[in-house]
Amino acid sequence: MRTRGVLLAVLLASVLAGCGSSSNETPNRSASLLLDFTPNAVHAGIFSAVRRHYDTAEGVRLNVRTPASGTDATKLLPAGRTQFAVLDLHDLAIARERGRDLVAVMALVQQPLASVLAQPGIRTPRQLEGRRVGVTGLPSDDAVLKSVVAGAGGDPGRVRTVTIGFNAVQSLVAKRVAGATAFWNVEGVAFKERRPGARDFRVDQFGAPAYPELVLVTSRQTLDDEPSLVRATVRALIRGYRFTLSDPQSSAQDLIARNRGLKPADVRAQLGVLDTAFLGAAGRFGTLDPAALRKWAAWEARFGIVSKPPDVDAMFAPGDAAEAPQNDSGG
Repeated sequence: MRTRGVLLAVLLASVLAGCGSSSNETPNRSASLLLDFTPNAVHAGIFSAVRRHYDTAEGVRLNVRTPASGTDATKLLPAGRTQFAVLDLHDLAIARERGRDLVAVMALVQQPLASVLAQPGIRTPRQLEGRRVGVTGLPSDDAVLKSVVAGAGGDPGRVRTVTIGFNAVQSLVAKRVAGATAFWNVEGVAFKERRPGARDFRVDQFGAPAYPELVLVTSRQTLDDEPSLVRATVRALIRGYRFTLSDPQSSAQDLIARNRGLKPADVRAQLGVLDTAFLGAAGRFGTLDPAALRKWAAWEARFGIVSKPPDVDAMFAPGDAAEAPQNDSGG
């Protein structure tokens, strides 16, 4: 009986040891990562992770794809047709409100990228009252515009909005609108280059809390069933973005090498304004701060993007990004 008890104890210890080691196992598989938009400098770390083989070093081979439309990710993730996606935080909140159990596991930036671009001579968002301002048609655009105008002491109801799609720069340069909602790190850079003296009124400077505009998202099923895959992908991307921060010129080349239509000068200019946006608390990349996210959740509902504040605990899984090792070389 004693021998049998010893054998059972050994077997139990082996099983428990196996369970404990599963957190460190490598997935050794391919995974698809869908971008949120056309590749630009904010994605540089992703392409560095792939081109410099940080992904395979962590046990995952990432296949980076560009979406055919902005709604692709919220449909493909639940269906298992992509394992990961970069999503705008507002799109994630809307998808979850519609019943899609998607979870953010890492932040790409720590600041809102949303802004209202304005023609030279417009010194404050209040001066947009009575003028035409372009919006893409996304629900978050109205919230950003209202927050920016109200945060400057203006009346958002007096702004004349017009839907222009994703043509902010063209519409502004042609002077069809006095302002337009757009990302300050892409369209803002392009507009300022073509129109010196142009303004970007960033939403977190006019009433919105700091929040991570772009996040890496997976499905609840992938998070539960393949935690090693999620962990490996997060670690690989953190290495990629730490490389971007330590050697932005080389990381820009990684992005351009995989996306031949990009102009090097544009990528360098975009990276130049993004450097501080990449890092969170204590100089770490990728972190998700629950306290900051709860402030964002209240703002999200207040300005009507969703009907009630998102459940931060259910919507974010910050553990892997918080625990991943980081260093400046990306190695």
